[in-house]
Amino acid sequence: MAIVRWSPLWPFDEDFDRMMRDFPASEGTRRGFTPDIDLYQNDNSVVVETALAGVDSDDVDISIENDVLTIKGSMEKKSEVDDKDYWRKEVRSGSFYRQVALPTHVVGDQADAQFENGVLKITIPKAPQAKAKKITVKKSLKSR
Repeated sequence: MAIVRWSPLWPFDEDFDRMMRDFPASEGTRRGFTPDIDLYQNDNSVVVETALAGVDSDDVDISIENDVLTIKGSMEKKSEVDDKDYWRKEVRSGSFYRQVALPTHVVGDQADAQFENGVLKITIPKAPQAKAKKITVKKSLKSR
C-alpha cells in the first residue's frame, strides 16, 4: 500500500489542474500554454522532464526557490500568414509558464538542465537531509 499525500480536493485536484491549465479565454485566442511535465525521483535527485518541441533553449528560463521549480519562456512562430482561412489553429506559440512544488528538499544551485530532441530534462540533487539514511542496529554486549 502506497502512502499518498493528502489533498482536500483529491481525487479532483490533478484533473482540475490539467483542465484549467489550457482553458482558453475563447476559442482561437489562446496565446500561451502550460507545458505538461513528468516528475520523478531516485535516491539522489529529483528529475523533471517536459516536451518543448519547437522552443529554442535560449528562450527557456529555469529557477528553483524554496523547493519550487519554475520553468518559463516563449516560442514564437517565425512566419504566419494572415490571409490564410484557418479552419483550426492549434500549433502553440507565445509564452509558457509552469511552476511545481518539488516532493523533497533540493539543492537548487546544483541543478543541471539538458535540452535534447525537444525534451527539457532537469536533474536536481536532493538536499543531504532529504536522503534516506540507513541505521545499523548494534548488538548489546549484555545479550551474549
